[in-house]
Amino acid sequence: MTGPAVISRRLFLRAGLAGLAVVAVGTLAGCDLVPSYTPMDSFGRVDFRQPLPLPPLNEGRMQDGARRFELVAQAGKSRIIDAGSTTTWGINGPLLGPTLRVRRGDHIEMAVRNDLGEPTTLHWHGMHLPAAADGGPHQTIAPGETWSPNWVVDQPAATLWYHPHPHGQTERHVYRGLAGMLIIDDDNERELGLPRRYGEDDFPLIIQDKTFNKSGELLETQRYDNGMLGDTILVNGAVSPILTITAEHTRLRVLNASTARSYNIGFSDDREFTMIGSDGGLLRAPVALTRLHLTPGERAEIILRCAPDDELTLRSYPHPQGLPTAIADATGASDRLDILLIRAATALTPSSPLPDELAVLPALEPPPESTWRRFDLRGFRINGADMDPSRIDVTVEVDTTELWEVRNAHDKPHNFHIHDVQFQIRTIDGQAPPAHLAGWKDTVYLPPRTPVQLLMRFSDHTDRNMPYMYHCHLLWHEDNGMMGQFVVVDPGETAGTPPPIRGDHGGH
Repeated sequence: MTGPAVISRRLFLRAGLAGLAVVAVGTLAGCDLVPSYTPMDSFGRVDFRQPLPLPPLNEGRMQDGARRFELVAQAGKSRIIDAGSTTTWGINGPLLGPTLRVRRGDHIEMAVRNDLGEPTTLHWHGMHLPAAADGGPHQTIAPGETWSPNWVVDQPAATLWYHPHPHGQTERHVYRGLAGMLIIDDDNERELGLPRRYGEDDFPLIIQDKTFNKSGELLETQRYDNGMLGDTILVNGAVSPILTITAEHTRLRVLNASTARSYNIGFSDDREFTMIGSDGGLLRAPVALTRLHLTPGERAEIILRCAPDDELTLRSYPHPQGLPTAIADATGASDRLDILLIRAATALTPSSPLPDELAVLPALEPPPESTWRRFDLRGFRINGADMDPSRIDVTVEVDTTELWEVRNAHDKPHNFHIHDVQFQIRTIDGQAPPAHLAGWKDTVYLPPRTPVQLLMRFSDHTDRNMPYMYHCHLLWHEDNGMMGQFVVVDPGETAGTPPPIRGDHGGH
């Protein structure tokens, strides 16, 4: 590419992050190809200027002993940057979806209608539930149809999320805006005195990156080693957001809902924050941090302490994470990004002290080494095989504990997500995980050429024909085949035959 289209990617990022200088963004908008990625070496000067929007809270309605939700996947119009409006997708609205809130023990009944012009699904990421209710590629919802899964919530309080999972099209559907947060409550969490008043001292932060043209239209850009990297950072669907807090302690439920970009979050004054929960729920005890690395699909609950009139910026800092310099630069790991401005009110409501202990986590014992499963991720394949919807890759017997050793077998970024279960990280390169990674997880970063051992227990739900998924959650990788299928069976059973995927579009 020559001429005016070859502008500095650094300028491109600064323009997008500010929501300004859209002529520079538009220079690249006439084609799908963008210049090779140049990392941002200083923070973009974001003109923070609008209140952070809060996704509406949806606790469903109780009917006949069940908590019922009605959700509609739909297209709409959103004005995200100043230049103009764009077509976006959302759940019960034009962009993103409501925050769903449920309780442990609830019987959940969902009615998910697809008002889009193409098939989609809705996956409950992090939820322990029957495979037929999982919302993976085999639970396709055709245009005009309604899908009605049901299950009983039986897992600890946690911050989960939901997003589409159509085979070969997940990256595109999530990028267009189909995602939302899903909060589970339980009695243990309620009794700890943690901030939990939604929109008062407890806030969802759904972080994404996108690219727009000079007219404000959402663009799909060229995919690099890890997929699409957007130049504009959004939180809860908004650019340049400001969060005004009114409590001494504020709980931030941080979700990396980007399709390819990882974030290494911290604050502009390098203050400590306290992590209290990971993907699958509360940690054993609070952990003090100044940086926290989150790959696509990962969540963290953190407590931010503020004094009156504090002003600080939530940022993403460079995070090579074992990647060679050239690959870190090309995949956004060298970027420095402003995300959210936080302002504390002049008078703050006092908060309860954080407890010294948060949750009791059972110690999972590894099975004999001869039964361990090993997975190598390279290119777009796992153990040398592309995803095949008709093939069961792994058969697990119910009520067993398994150890999966997962390895990123080359120098490109990958992570690993397993449906249905929360796992414990046993070791990373032979060493015990740091405290903030020692809780329940469903998605984990894989450093290059480093084995990561995961312990998990498969319980309750069996189905020899309907599979769950495991895959890289860099969604372009998943779409192109870096995914496998497993079934959980009763003792003595063997795997059956998966149903065909309706409306299968395959990969990119």
